[in-house]
Amino acid sequence: MAHFAKLDENNIVLKVVVVANSDTADENGIENEEIGIEFLKSFLGENTRWKQTSYNNNIRVRYAGIGYIYDEILDAFIPPKPFESWILNQENLDWDPPIPCPELTQEQIDQGYYYEWNEESYVSTSQGWVIVELSEIITEQE
Repeated sequence: MAHFAKLDENNIVLKVVVVANSDTADENGIENEEIGIEFLKSFLGENTRWKQTSYNNNIRVRYAGIGYIYDEILDAFIPPKPFESWILNQENLDWDPPIPCPELTQEQIDQGYYYEWNEESYVSTSQGWVIVELSEIITEQE
C-alpha cells in the first residue's frame, strides 16, 4: 500500500490516504509517485495537491500527519512547531527546545518525576523545563 498526503495551498497536510500499489504502478509494475497522484486527482479533483509519504519513513524524512508542513526545499514533512521558542534542527528536521532538558536523578525517576516544557516559564524566567510528578497528572485526570 502507498500513502499520500493531501496538501492545502500552504503545503499543510489536510489528510493522508492509502492507495493500492496497483494504482501507483506502471505497466511493468514499477511504482511511481506521479501515477499515484494522477490516480488520486482522477476521482478527488484535478485541483488537489498530493505528496507521497512513507509509513516506514523511507521518503521525506517521516510519515506525514495532519497539520504537518511539506517543505519543498527540504523535500520533507515537518511536524507542527510545539512551542514558539523551539528551533528546527536542520539535521533531523525535528523541533528542539532552546535549552536542553535537564537530567533527572535516579531518586527522581524512582519517585515518578519527569520534566515538561513550560513556554510561559521560559519567556518569563528563561527556565522552560519544570519538574512534574506523575501522580499529580493522574490525580488531575480523575
